[in-house]
Amino acid sequence: MQMQVVGLTTPQEVYVASKDRKFRINELLVLEDLYQGNLIGEVVESNSYNRFIPLSIGSSIHDADVLESLKHLGYSISEDEINIAKVKLITEASFPVVTGSSVRLPAFDEVRGHLLKGVREDGLLLGEIKNTEETAATMEDDLKGLCEMFSGGKLYKTKNVPFFLDLRSFQQYPHIGVFGGSGSGKSFGLRVIMEEIMKHGFPALMLDPHYEMEFSESQESSEEKRDFKDNFRKFQIGEHIGVEFLNLSRGDLLALLSAVSPLTEAMSSAIESLHLRGDTYLSFSNRLELLSEALEMGRLRIEQALKQDMEPMEREKHVKMRQLLEEYQNIPLPSVQGIAWRLRRLHNSGLFSHDIKPVKEAMMQGKLAVIQGPIWLLQVFSTYLLSNIYRKRRDYKDGELKGEASGDYFPPFIIATDEAHNFAPKGRDAATKGIITEIAQEGRKYGVFLILATQRPTLLDETVTAQLNTKIIFRTVRASDIGTISEETDIKAEEARRLPYLPSGDAFVSSPLFGRTVAIRVRFPHTRSPHTQNPLDEIQLHRENSEDKLLEAIKPHLPIYAASFARAVEEINRQAGANYEVRTLKAALDTLVENGKLTRKASPLGDIYQMADIY
Repeated sequence: MQMQVVGLTTPQEVYVASKDRKFRINELLVLEDLYQGNLIGEVVESNSYNRFIPLSIGSSIHDADVLESLKHLGYSISEDEINIAKVKLITEASFPVVTGSSVRLPAFDEVRGHLLKGVREDGLLLGEIKNTEETAATMEDDLKGLCEMFSGGKLYKTKNVPFFLDLRSFQQYPHIGVFGGSGSGKSFGLRVIMEEIMKHGFPALMLDPHYEMEFSESQESSEEKRDFKDNFRKFQIGEHIGVEFLNLSRGDLLALLSAVSPLTEAMSSAIESLHLRGDTYLSFSNRLELLSEALEMGRLRIEQALKQDMEPMEREKHVKMRQLLEEYQNIPLPSVQGIAWRLRRLHNSGLFSHDIKPVKEAMMQGKLAVIQGPIWLLQVFSTYLLSNIYRKRRDYKDGELKGEASGDYFPPFIIATDEAHNFAPKGRDAATKGIITEIAQEGRKYGVFLILATQRPTLLDETVTAQLNTKIIFRTVRASDIGTISEETDIKAEEARRLPYLPSGDAFVSSPLFGRTVAIRVRFPHTRSPHTQNPLDEIQLHRENSEDKLLEAIKPHLPIYAASFARAVEEINRQAGANYEVRTLKAALDTLVENGKLTRKASPLGDIYQMADIY
C-alpha cells in the first residue's frame, strides 16, 4: 500500500496520494521525511478520482504542482484511480516536507500522546475517536472494546481508539461546553458525561428543565448493565426541596424575587427596609399585606376607623396598620403590591415548604443531585442554591488557605445544565447569570466546574463561553452558531463546513489538552431517558390499553342492544369509573367491531353488539 507526499508542500500542510487506499477524514498518518524524521499529520480533506472525471475541475487540490508531481511519481492521470488527501501537520515542521516522502499508518505507540491524555483511571470515557481502527489494532488489549457504540441501527463493541476526557485536567482547563442542535445527540452526550462523573463518585449538581436526566433505567439492548440508582438522587423543587425562608439574607431574598420578575429600584429599596432579621414567610407576607392595606386606606381613614367601636382583633390590626404607615410612609403602594405578588408566586410553587439540606447531603456523599422543575422556577431556585453551595465551598477553601481550621468541609463539585443560554443569556439579565459568570471566572481555584449544554451557543453570554476550555460540538445548522463556535474554538474551516451534516452522535472536541480538534462518536449510554418512547408508539399503546379496559368493563353487559344503550352506559360508568355518553360509547363499540373484538348484528330493534368468536 503505497502512499506518498505530492505537490507543493509547506511546514503546515501537504497533499498525500495513493492508488490503493482511500483516505478518511480525521485519520492520522505518519510522514517519513528524510531530513526531519517522522511527522504526524491529520487528514482534513479527502478526494478520489479516476479517468472518467477530469482532474482540472473542482477543488483547489487539483493544481498544476500536484498533477506534475503525480506524473513524476509514476501515476497515470488518464487511467489510474487516484486518491488524494489534504493533510495538516499536528506540529508545524521546521521546513516544508520533502515531496515524494513515504506515508504510512501509525502504530498506536507512535500517536499515543495525540490520542490519549492522562491516566485511563482518571478519564471520562465518552466514546471513540473516529477512523482509528487500524491504529487501534496495535493497542494494548485493556484498551480495546471498552464501550458500546450504536450506529446504523446496530449495537456493537468499539473497534476504534477510546476517547477519554481527563478529569484531572479540569484543574488546569476547567469547564465544558456541549453545543448541538435538536436531534444532534447533544442530550445523549450530556447523559454519557454525567454517567462517567457518577462512576468516579465526583459530587455534581444537574439542573434538569426537561425532566429527562433519570439514571435508574438501564438500556434493555445493552450488554453492559450499569446500575446508577445509588449514585444519584432526584429532587423536584417544591416537592422535595426548597428554600427555608428564615435563613434567607436580604441579598438572597432580593435575588429570589428578582428572578420571578425584575425589580424596580423602588422595590429593591422597599425590600431592604421591610425585611427584618428573623423573618419567617408568614411574618414578612403579613407585614406586606398590612402595609398594602394601610397605604390603600390612608392615615385619615385608619384614624376614623379607630374611633369607631370594633372587635379587639380588628382594632389591633388597625393599630398595627397605623404603626406600619408611620414607619414606611415613603414606600409607594405599587412597590409593595409588586413585592407581594412575586412573594405569593414563589410560595404557591412550594418553594418555601422545604430546604436544600437533602441536596447538600447527596453531594457530600459524592452523588449526583438532579434538580427538576419548570425553567422559571429552576432559575429562581438555582440562584439561591448555587450561591449557597459555592459560598460554602469558597469559604472552606479560603479558610484553609489562611490556615484557619474549619470543620465545615464541603467538597469540590461540578454544576451541569441543559438550556444553559436561559441561565446565562447574552445581552440581557437573568437571576442566575451573576453566579454562573462568577463560577466560570473563579471556580477553578475552588474546585468548582461547569458543564453547560445549549442548542444556541450564540445566545450564551460571551464571558461564560470564553471560559469553557473544552467544547464538545455536535451537529449545528445555524450560521450564527457555527460562526460563534469557529471564533471560540480551534475548529478548522473544513470541520466547520461539516458541522451541519454530522450524523447524530458524532461530535468535534476542541480542547487545549489535545491541542487540536478531535472527531469522536459518543458511546451508547448505559441508561435511558424516560422520553425515548416514540409518540406514535405512545398513541397506539394508549389506544390498545383503552380498548382492552373498555372490553373488560362491558363483558358483563353483553350482548348490548341499541334500545338499552342508556342503561348500559349508566352501569358501565358506575362500575368502571368511566364517563361515557350514549354517543361516545356507541363510537367506542364500533371501533371494537372494526378491530375484530366485537361483532355487530342488525335486528328489527336496532344493532346488537356481541363478543367476537375469537374471544
